[in-house]
Amino acid sequence: MIDVVVIGLLAIGACFVVVGTVGLIRFPDLPTRLHAVAKADNLGLGFIVLALVVDTVARPGDASPLGVVLKLVLIWILALVGSAANSHLLAGHARQREVPDAVEPGSNDPARSGPRRRRRGGDA
Repeated sequence: MIDVVVIGLLAIGACFVVVGTVGLIRFPDLPTRLHAVAKADNLGLGFIVLALVVDTVARPGDASPLGVVLKLVLIWILALVGSAANSHLLAGHARQREVPDAVEPGSNDPARSGPRRRRRGGDA
């Protein structure tokens, strides 16, 4: 039964990582790409860490389960902080260099967000 839960959590985490990667490729501008990667990948990593925590608690090995769980949670927290810092730095750098596809802060006008790529599939 534990194997089914762990495999399910790993599959959900892998799906979120894949969706984040597809968002990185498909979204039209830098802020939306950063949002896709930061949110979906961190949520996917959270499900993967949760699967590893469940597996560690259900089948303790030679090491202390509490120590392993704390290390896994610390890795996830560091990934969250690193992703947020990375997104902030990339967006700030793009805004300073006036990258054409960077949206200005506070702008809700899609015409000011730079050139948009056409979606694949023939629709305009």
